[in-house]
Amino acid sequence: MALYMKAAEILEKVAQKKGAVKTLVYDSKFQNIKQLFALVCETQKYSSVLQEIINSTKLLKETKLRIHLAKVLVYDLLIGHGVKCGGTWKTMMLKHRSRLQAALARIKVKRKVSRNQDLLPSSFQQTRGNDVIPQCFLNYFFNSDLNHLAKTAFHNHFLYKAGHIILQDKASCLPAFLLNPQVGSHVIDACAAPGNKTSHLAAMIKNKGKLFAFDLDAKRLSTMSTLLLRAGVTCHQLANQDFLKVDPQSSEYKEVEYILLDPSCSGSGMVCLRDEVSELQDEGRLQALATFQLRSLNHALQFPRVQRVVYSTCSIHSQENEDVVSACLQQNSAFRLVHLFPNWPERGHEPFTECLRASTAKTRTHGFFVAMLERRPPQTDEENLLVITLPSGGEEKQDTHQSGPSDEELENTETANEQPTNSVSKKKRRNRKKHKKQES
Repeated sequence: MALYMKAAEILEKVAQKKGAVKTLVYDSKFQNIKQLFALVCETQKYSSVLQEIINSTKLLKETKLRIHLAKVLVYDLLIGHGVKCGGTWKTMMLKHRSRLQAALARIKVKRKVSRNQDLLPSSFQQTRGNDVIPQCFLNYFFNSDLNHLAKTAFHNHFLYKAGHIILQDKASCLPAFLLNPQVGSHVIDACAAPGNKTSHLAAMIKNKGKLFAFDLDAKRLSTMSTLLLRAGVTCHQLANQDFLKVDPQSSEYKEVEYILLDPSCSGSGMVCLRDEVSELQDEGRLQALATFQLRSLNHALQFPRVQRVVYSTCSIHSQENEDVVSACLQQNSAFRLVHLFPNWPERGHEPFTECLRASTAKTRTHGFFVAMLERRPPQTDEENLLVITLPSGGEEKQDTHQSGPSDEELENTETANEQPTNSVSKKKRRNRKKHKKQES
């Protein structure tokens, strides 16, 4: 009974835009997070079908149930593994089971399908079975040998329960992996909570160096602190602070070379939130998000020693992805895009094919976007040389840092009518003088 009440509570909060599913589930402190997360996400996926069944059977009127509680109960009764609670709720649902099953059957006949999953929109039908929620990827922590666990149900494994491994959607693992900070380096996780990417970064730097993590949400930051401590992370420094107000010139961050920026976004790539974020598709909302994201990315590039910045979102919209990167590059000529994973099947939209995208259709993950900006290497002396044309028709290189020709250079010009140039090397001048003597 507690499972259904908590799932209904989370669904109601999501509908009221009080938080994202993942955050609300983890903040709930529910004993079986995996079970709760799966029920909430699956109910979200079948939301429109469940609504149709409930309406056609007038279930709310018959049972006095609230809509979100009715949805989770109907989902488990008809599509899930059966109602798990006992007492009055189970008795009530079993009483109406025949009518509910008949309503589901009518919908299948109407749509000319035979399977429950075929009632879903096409974007959801790409992921089935164990791939639905979530496609998990391991963060390997501090020399743990996990090769023998390849076929283990990780949510039930003692290493997961003890916090030694963290589970993430595969696409969510890309940002930290691609940033690839060196062991012992200083790293910033700009918008860190709930902390999965932070824990991944800590693993990559072997729990050495410094890992600065910022987030405005104090409650999520508290949850994150618990997660990191359980995982054995000790190199982190958490701050309940707006990243945009962090001073890049502070001596505290003078050694920071790597920044991961995964800012607030529309969440339009999250499989279990597709229906809920449909209202965020309007241009005004997206533009406001994109403006914030660009400010955050520009701010990240202001840290004096930063070498790499990974920018990622769980959005499918170009306004939050390629458009933000484009605007940032125009304003920060000292940085360039890095071509990520050349063989990755889904690329950024033209002309930003250096970036990565992910989707249920092509990568069997949530929708995701990743770009990496890298500081351009300093120009060498050779790169600072300009090519100019000499009067004789040859080409010489000019050092742009020289102030002007010396007296000796002026004396060695070929004729008094030729314009003096500070680009002629001493060796070339000696060779021309030698050739003149030979000709005379």
